[in-house]
Amino acid sequence: MSVDNGYFEKFEFDLNHWSKVAQEEYPHGLPQPYSDDPTQWIFHGHPCGSVIWDEDKKWTAHGPLRIEANVLHVAVARLLGYRWPAELDPEMELADEQRWWVQKAGELLPLADEDGIVCIPPVRGEAAAADRLFEILVRSYGSEWSNNILNQLLTEAGNAGKTLESWLRDKFFAQHCRLFHHRPFIWHIWDGLRDGFSALVNYHRLDFKNLETLTYTYLGDWIARQKQAVSEGVDAAEEKLAAAESLKKKLELILEGENPYDIFVRWKPIEKQPIGWNPDLNDGVRLNIRPFMTVGDVSKKGAGILRDKPNIKWNKDRGKDVQSAPWYHLFKGERINDHHLNLQEKFKSRGNNNEYN
Repeated sequence: MSVDNGYFEKFEFDLNHWSKVAQEEYPHGLPQPYSDDPTQWIFHGHPCGSVIWDEDKKWTAHGPLRIEANVLHVAVARLLGYRWPAELDPEMELADEQRWWVQKAGELLPLADEDGIVCIPPVRGEAAAADRLFEILVRSYGSEWSNNILNQLLTEAGNAGKTLESWLRDKFFAQHCRLFHHRPFIWHIWDGLRDGFSALVNYHRLDFKNLETLTYTYLGDWIARQKQAVSEGVDAAEEKLAAAESLKKKLELILEGENPYDIFVRWKPIEKQPIGWNPDLNDGVRLNIRPFMTVGDVSKKGAGILRDKPNIKWNKDRGKDVQSAPWYHLFKGERINDHHLNLQEKFKSRGNNNEYN
């Protein structure tokens, strides 16, 4: 992990031998990049497409359509409007087969949600998340699709014998967190009831306006329906209404961003700190997700209004800050992330005592 200067020059290296090995392994030269791993930038973005290494031809080739748990996760991300870097950079070096799948992934764009908010139950005139996800899967596999493939996908995702909806409600988010190393970019926000309000949101598109849309439009529609159900004497409607109204209050706290539901970014001075829910994506998931996990648990301890708890902590980071760091005077050089600021402090730092800038 730590090699002293000069050691590399002491290693013996037989250039002729390794040149011969390279010629045997790669007679046509080194291949262009390819990967079916959705955690990689060069991933093509297609739910079930695959690119493999053909050992006989010593070159990349199309592989069989994948049937594995990651297929469902990629399909969910596509439904929420997420696109991989390889899709957005036409100059990226990719194997021909990899680029072909990038183009095939583009055919799924019309099925992506416009605002990056997809409710698991049908809300606001939109189809249920499971129905929309099913459509993406069918389109992805084309003529190869069958109900047997769906059953295999659910089995691979640890949901054998159950439905896409139950997987979305109960298992998706925890698996998504593990897959992407506990830096989730699709968030599952819910009210704590298994049959209550649940929404998947694309964090990369969750700005102030979209969080307002989630709070007052999607959740607002759900609340109106529960009020109607209460008036009609529907069983469990009062419980659903109470849970939804409680969730609404928590989302409003995040929108406002008052201590302790604020975003704190250690490397920014107070006048650059976000006011309310106005995250900077460059600050990272770890810091921006904090209000959703600290606003108050609806079910799992420490998860806040998220379906499961990502393995995220805000205690101090390794190393020491330099004296010019904006919070050096307060933390004495310690890299503390678990800190809160009042709105009044932020307004005052911007020369404004009573309104947002």
